[in-house]
Amino acid sequence: MTRPSPSASFGLPSDTPLQLRLPTGKSIRKLLRQLLLLLTAAAACLTMSAVSAVGAQQLAPQPSAGVLRVTVSPDGRGDFQTIQQAIDHAPAYGEGRLVIAIQSGVYRERLVVPQDRPRVTFLGLGNDPAATVITYNMSAAAAGGTFLSSTVDVEGAAFEADNITFENSYGAGSQAVALMLHSDRAVLRHCRLLGWQDTLYAATGRQYYEDCYIEGAIDFIFGNARAVFRDCEIRSAGSGYITAQSRTTADGPYGFIFDHCKLTAREGVFKVYLGRPWRPYARVVFLRTEMGAHIDPAGWHEWHPGETHSLETSYYAEFDSSGPGASRSQRDPHTHFLSEREAKPFQAKLFLADPDGWDPTGHSPRR
Repeated sequence: MTRPSPSASFGLPSDTPLQLRLPTGKSIRKLLRQLLLLLTAAAACLTMSAVSAVGAQQLAPQPSAGVLRVTVSPDGRGDFQTIQQAIDHAPAYGEGRLVIAIQSGVYRERLVVPQDRPRVTFLGLGNDPAATVITYNMSAAAAGGTFLSSTVDVEGAAFEADNITFENSYGAGSQAVALMLHSDRAVLRHCRLLGWQDTLYAATGRQYYEDCYIEGAIDFIFGNARAVFRDCEIRSAGSGYITAQSRTTADGPYGFIFDHCKLTAREGVFKVYLGRPWRPYARVVFLRTEMGAHIDPAGWHEWHPGETHSLETSYYAEFDSSGPGASRSQRDPHTHFLSEREAKPFQAKLFLADPDGWDPTGHSPRR
């Protein structure tokens, strides 16, 4: 058998001489440039992977702990420099909880915790909530709507926050949400929420707030969550309305419960109402709450007097409250004054339990 010539193996006639062309100086330079670009890109990828791996190895919990903890520090000494980076890029944590430990500082960010990031905790590492501040300046007018103005938007279930300040610094003149919470089984403890109009949008789900400070002037706690506020200070920065609850059916399980809270105001502020109904079946209950002299004697106010008649269908109730703002003598006639038996279903353990027996009162997100 005759062995083919080298030229034939390349599809050339057997009598064609095989010619090897050496690259010119120009070609060599081009190849070297391409090689250098490839090496630079590869090095960058390896560096990023190494940094992420080191951070995960340093802070990853034992498998039995069910908690992955990462640290945010603006000086670069943590795993991430911004909170949104931690939300977006922290390693997968299965069915456990992602704890984002945030060093003291002011974080000028707009944050989104998406639906596919459930069980996220924001944990401030400062001495108090004022040491770790998440803030932005965005009005509804500039954003294109109230629900687009939030500094922090939480969509994932079982969100927790501890020792953090949430702020929208826009001030008077427009709705400006500090925290928008679409989260079932959400827990906030030792947090501050600061704004003017529409500070906290407690939108949907079961939510529990304990030892929190919430400040605003107009409708600054609003939405249709099933929410309990326990041992919180609710501070009015100006005249207006504390709540604007939006239950849409008479038998809906939603509503805002204020239990053992304290209603305060800045100096010189009066004419503050406990709430006005954003929707016809709004439900708000105050239990054993200390009410300052800034609370208007009527207590409750129509949404748009002369246009709406929602006070007739809303459920506004009070039980065993104290202070100059708690007087019954001039309360709106639609107010329900509860007996101890009637007030019992509004305790957090009962009000938030359905349908899975959830009880956040004995659990702290601090880790």
